[in-house]
Amino acid sequence: MTQTGTTSIILSACLGLTLAGCADMPQIFQKQQVEPLGPRIYVANESSNSVSVIDGQKFEVIGTVDARNHSTHDLALTRDGKRLFATNLASGRLSVIDTERMETIASIYTGNRCHVVTLTNDNRQAWVANIGDDNISIVDTSIYRILGTIPAGKGPTGLTFSQDGRFAYVSNQGDKSVNVIDTTTHQIIKSIPVGANPHFLVLSPDGKIWGTNSGGTDIYVIDPATQEKVGTFEVGPQPQQIAFAYKGMQGPNAYVTVGGANKVIAVSADPKNLRVVDQIDVGEGPNGIWANPEGTRLFVGHQISNDLRVVDTGSSKVIATVPVGRKPVRVVVSR
Repeated sequence: MTQTGTTSIILSACLGLTLAGCADMPQIFQKQQVEPLGPRIYVANESSNSVSVIDGQKFEVIGTVDARNHSTHDLALTRDGKRLFATNLASGRLSVIDTERMETIASIYTGNRCHVVTLTNDNRQAWVANIGDDNISIVDTSIYRILGTIPAGKGPTGLTFSQDGRFAYVSNQGDKSVNVIDTTTHQIIKSIPVGANPHFLVLSPDGKIWGTNSGGTDIYVIDPATQEKVGTFEVGPQPQQIAFAYKGMQGPNAYVTVGGANKVIAVSADPKNLRVVDQIDVGEGPNGIWANPEGTRLFVGHQISNDLRVVDTGSSKVIATVPVGRKPVRVVVSR
């Protein structure tokens, strides 16, 4: 096309916008831009096969996403908050959710009873633990395809990465252990005995690996510097998940959902001085837990009372209760 022809098209576009004027064209395009998402709380509802989306400031449900699979169990959110990955135990599939559209856009079969999903530190891969296949599937988060699988222990149920990304930690309920995997070679370099039915794993602010033995009454701490268990502590029956937050100026503390006691137990986060610093009564069957970035609020899902409760860590009080789907077992929060 000639320069004269291009100029004619631009002039015609301007004449067609006489009411707004050519000077207003940037404003018109600006109005079409998508506003950035505010803080959101995502809750996996295992028995409803869905994800509840909650406004992180008003504490109100703003949408429910059909996972298009069955037994939605675990969640992992990308750093930019645009994609949410959800495992589905009964389907053995990983759902990919567009958080702006609040819609499932892809579904990938990863293995028998895919249980947990964790994103690598660069968000390029999603690692999925498949309980029924005793392995981990590695999914490319840009093309939604499996890159390969890694043998794990017996019944892998928990998964997290070290702070530097060099190691993956996988809890195995059948072996009562946590396996340490080199993320470069994909080889198991160590197996650490931890206790009965180890389940959830999480990275603490100081780089330690914390885990729960949901078949017992205790939590444990692993130091990646030595790949040794450096602490264990009794918190009560059926400890489920852990988040880190503050009580005023005190902390960070490890807040543990204790399903058999309907409490959240706060434990000092120093493995050399593990002790209870707070106990908070919550709903029935507390399971999933997450903290806001400031560490002043906890978001707790309850698989029996079917709600999310917001806890103020300063006062140790529940300040909001939000009904969600059936059996909410996992919570993640965007920034």
